Amino acid sequence: MRSKLKPNSYIILAFILLSLSGCVTIYNPATQRRETLLIDTQSEVALGRDMDRQVQNKFKILQDSKRQTRLNNIGIKVSGFSDRQDLTYYFKIIDDKEFNAFAIPGGYIYVNAGLLDTATDDELACVLGHEIGHVAARHSVKQLEANLGYQIVMSIALGISGQQTMGQAMDIVFNLASLGYSRKDESLADKLAVKYARNAGFDPHGMITFFKKLEKEAEKKGGNLHIEFLSSHPDLKERIKNVEKEIASAT
Repeated sequence: MRSKLKPNSYIILAFILLSLSGCVTIYNPATQRRETLLIDTQSEVALGRDMDRQVQNKFKILQDSKRQTRLNNIGIKVSGFSDRQDLTYYFKIIDDKEFNAFAIPGGYIYVNAGLLDTATDDELACVLGHEIGHVAARHSVKQLEANLGYQIVMSIALGISGQQTMGQAMDIVFNLASLGYSRKDESLADKLAVKYARNAGFDPHGMITFFKKLEKEAEKKGGNLHIEFLSSHPDLKERIKNVEKEIASAT
C-alpha cells in the first residue's frame, strides 16, 4: 500500500523519533565532566557540512597549495591529539589579512591568510589547538542549542530547515567568531591548545608569542580588532598569565 503521509508528516515523524531516542549522557574528556548531548556526532557533522557551504558563500576560500599543505600538515598533527576523534577535521584558508581563525560544528577550522602568513609553526599549532579545543568541547553546538533550541538545530541537521533558520544559526556562529566565547570557554580552549600543541611536538609557548603579536596588531589599529582571539573575556594579559601557568604545571 502506498504511503499517504504528507511531506510535513515526515518532518513531524522525524522529530517524534528523535524525541523517543532521548538524550545521551557521556563523559567529555575535553571538559572533564559528564554532559548530556542533544546533538550526536552524526547530526553535528551534517550541520557542519551545511554551515561550511554558507561559509564558502560568505568568504573567499584561498586556493594556494603551498599554504594549504602547511596548514594541513600542522592541523592534522595537532588534531591527532584532540579529545574528540569521532569526526574528521578540515582546515581551510580564508582570503583575509586580519589575524583571525574560527571553528564551526563538525570539525571545520578556518584560518585567515593574514594569520597564517604571520604565525610561526608553533604559533599556528597553538591557534589550531585552540579552535580544535572549541570543537572538542562542543562549544558552538552548545551555543546553538541555547540560542535556537533543540528542534531548530535538529531541523538544520536533518536538512529540513529554511534559509531563515540557517541564517540564524550562521549569525550565531559568526558572532562567536568575531566576539569570542564566554570567559570559561575561552580559558578552556587556551588550556586545550597548550595540551594539544605540546603533545603534537610543538612549543606551547607559541600561544604566548602569538598573543603578544595580537597585542601589537591591536595597538596599530587603536584597539579596533573585533576577533575571537581578542575577546574581552578574559583580556589577553590574563590569558597570557593563565597559559604560562598551564605550561609550567605540565612541565
